[in-house]
Amino acid sequence: MSHPQSYELLLIPDHSRTRSGAPGRPIRSAVVAATGETGASGYPRYAGEGMEADVDPATRTVEAVLIDGEELDYGMSVQVAAADGERPASR
Repeated sequence: MSHPQSYELLLIPDHSRTRSGAPGRPIRSAVVAATGETGASGYPRYAGEGMEADVDPATRTVEAVLIDGEELDYGMSVQVAAADGERPASR
């Protein structure tokens, strides 16, 4: 199976969810490129601009992530930015 070569990841504070339940605005984004490795989660690994993530290419879900070498802070989520006409998948 061929995997995408890159994704744009969005770092979003969960506390910024709107009344509709939709996530708020991203506070950081990064374009990550395929490393050719498989992460501990079993999904392809992507890295770039201080973010490293395992992404399930079938669902575009971030399964594991490091931000500047650190685990994701409580109250934060990372999602793959939506391609044109798609809804983003969040974690």
